Amino acid sequence: MSDVSSSSDSTLAVVKKSWADEESDEEATSAPDAPAPSDGRDIVQSELKKIETLSISVDKGKDKEDDNDHSEGLLDNPKDSDIEAVTAGGTIYLAAENFEDLSLTTDLIKGLYVEMRFHRPSKIQAISLPMILIPPYKDLVAQAHNGSGKTTCFVLGMLGRVDPKIKSPQAMCICPTRELAIQSQDVLIKMAKYTDITSFLAIPAESAYYVPIAKLPPVTDHVVIGTPGTINKWTKSRKLSTREIKILVFDEADHMLSEDGFRDDSLRIIKEIQKSSGVRCQVLLFSATFNDNVKTFVSRVVDDANQIFVKKEDLKLEKVKQYKVYCPDEVAKIGVIKDKIFEFGQKVGQTIIFTHTRESAKKLHQTLTKDGYECTAVQGALKQEDRDIIIKEFKNGVTKVLITTDLLARGFDQSQVNLVINFDLPVKHNFPSEPDYEVYLHRIGRAGRFGRKGAAFNLLCTDRDRAIMEKIERHFDLSVSEVVNWRSEEDFEKALQDAGLL
Repeated sequence: MSDVSSSSDSTLAVVKKSWADEESDEEATSAPDAPAPSDGRDIVQSELKKIETLSISVDKGKDKEDDNDHSEGLLDNPKDSDIEAVTAGGTIYLAAENFEDLSLTTDLIKGLYVEMRFHRPSKIQAISLPMILIPPYKDLVAQAHNGSGKTTCFVLGMLGRVDPKIKSPQAMCICPTRELAIQSQDVLIKMAKYTDITSFLAIPAESAYYVPIAKLPPVTDHVVIGTPGTINKWTKSRKLSTREIKILVFDEADHMLSEDGFRDDSLRIIKEIQKSSGVRCQVLLFSATFNDNVKTFVSRVVDDANQIFVKKEDLKLEKVKQYKVYCPDEVAKIGVIKDKIFEFGQKVGQTIIFTHTRESAKKLHQTLTKDGYECTAVQGALKQEDRDIIIKEFKNGVTKVLITTDLLARGFDQSQVNLVINFDLPVKHNFPSEPDYEVYLHRIGRAGRFGRKGAAFNLLCTDRDRAIMEKIERHFDLSVSEVVNWRSEEDFEKALQDAGLL
């Protein structure tokens, strides 16, 4: 099988098509400042609930914050749907109402409260962390809303399983892009600040600093986070031992195990660990979406696993108000970006604009910057170091508008993003008239992170666009509001007011 990397090869700047963006063809999950916990907790203890074959919900009244308070300390939207948890075998788990219920070290708990500034586990964490951290350490397939705390969940799960005294890799996290890998390591470093746990980032090296893997020392860090192609190169070079790996995480697992994703590389990693590991390796699959085909395949990869799923009809991200805007042509779409999005966007936070191809992202960026509009663009054809700089500037708030392909559709966490613009609707790579429903959900999920409010505008100008939008509405049983006049500032202002952003 061919060795496929999630981005360009570490020795050559190879430009190739991937799921993330087409040629022309994952959470710092921190909340705003909050005090460290005191002996008298202000969270009311709920009765611990059994997790069996049932639907579990968390009290939606006591901890509900004011909408303008950004749900401080809570990673899930109080209006989130119930999560269906199905356990395998006879183990009985209790939902974790507080992090102290999870038998974590005091150093890890200190990192959660002091560095991450959390109050209590989010819904997905309360249900899934006991499944991860309690023997017999069964495999887990977990789905939850974008912005509900998945990254924190699997990072904490890895940290909770690691023995700092053993100086070798014991946990591994596989991500589809370098951006998600970097983001996950940032969360881990912050969370593990008061521990002796170290991590290693296995992503394609920047060309200016490239050193052949064969000349590098073996990895001795406790946790390895990286992209599948690069991790396979390290294991093949015998510089990354998998003998002590006891927990393996796949972020955005639906894509990692899909036929048009990284299935071959992912299976190769699983087989390598199964062959060499001296202990049973627990496999965790996390994503916001799992289609039926992937679910069927997953059942063969992780047999007899615990499962957590959200019903399709609940995957609507109700905190993100969605709109459709009919434009007569591409020029009108650019006019909407210039005259409406730039004008109102600066009042509500940061904006991400999604295009379908690398070339369209490049051309839109050139057109806007030529006319004096400040924005940046990132897509897979850029050099890795340039991508890192652009992402860092956006995360630090230096830039307010970012144009991108689906490279950043999945798992990209930036709490100040309140607007998402689908300049092009997401479609299947080989079927341009068929919507990519999962990517649509991931795209609009970049706004309204962690229960905040957001808005998404879908710009349409062809009959095919209309047909694709209609299919999306039917699939999610949605009625997407229309901005009647694409020229009207009043219509856009009202739309943002209805979304709670103005």
